[in-house]
Amino acid sequence: METRRALLVDAFAAEPLAGNAAGVVPDAEGLSDGQMAAVAAELGASETAFLTADDGAADDGAADDRLRYFSPTTEVDLCGHATIATYGTLFAEGAIDGGERTVRTNVGDITVAVDDDGTVWMRQQAPSVEVVDVDLERVAAALGVDPAALRDVGADLPVAVASTGLPFLVVPVNFLERLGEADPDDDAVERLSEEFDVAGVYAFTFDALDADSTLHGRAFVPSLGISEDPVTGTASGAVGGYLRHVDAFEGDEPDELRFEQGHFVDRPGHVRVRVEAEGVRVGGQATVALDGEIRIPDDEEDEIIEA
Repeated sequence: METRRALLVDAFAAEPLAGNAAGVVPDAEGLSDGQMAAVAAELGASETAFLTADDGAADDGAADDRLRYFSPTTEVDLCGHATIATYGTLFAEGAIDGGERTVRTNVGDITVAVDDDGTVWMRQQAPSVEVVDVDLERVAAALGVDPAALRDVGADLPVAVASTGLPFLVVPVNFLERLGEADPDDDAVERLSEEFDVAGVYAFTFDALDADSTLHGRAFVPSLGISEDPVTGTASGAVGGYLRHVDAFEGDEPDELRFEQGHFVDRPGHVRVRVEAEGVRVGGQATVALDGEIRIPDDEEDEIIEA
């Protein structure tokens, strides 16, 4: 039985016990898929990031690092807040310098950059956005909101599938009060997710709490075992691409967007989003809430061999 360092790190937050908690295993070399899945389930964060050196198997050579992500129930191809958590922690500890790094993920290589103040920026893929034809009554019922809250904005802001590596069904809502009343039916949200081949549903409103915020969002991801994800980097990047696609700012798009999320689950956080020609960048800070060691049993196969 071996021991590895494991942390819980709050991403998109300047203080602990806010934002979105991610598990981070900064040395996952040699761990099997089963061991990583077991650690993620034990830590219980929405996602846990496992950091190793890249094996250089891709045609374009080795990246600086390899990251894999596991929810408590399954492997996830990409996770924004766990990436922010990983590199925010490494920078704070002096394990890496500021600047850019290339990180290999299941969706391909991404660029991570750390500013001098510890803000971590994650460049995601160029956004893909597809407006979809969906019954708003059905979506409203799944989210547990008044259908009028969706119809009021549906003409100008359609429902769409947006992705920068992990797809979400993007659903605009008229007012913060209506969004705050959401009481989703996890089974219905999961059926929507399966039908549109997305990770979950991201509902948002421009009626934000803070004057500096562009919008307020809530993300529901029961397909990954997460009823509501407090603050979501991958979804934020996808929504940034969506807003440009539907010309939400009528040609006057800000250079940087600020998304607030997590307030309705007592985990407030903020994501900075920049939609650029090369893709979408999401940024935020991270802070360690828990730092310890986890004991990891040998794989069952290894135990049989040793016996």
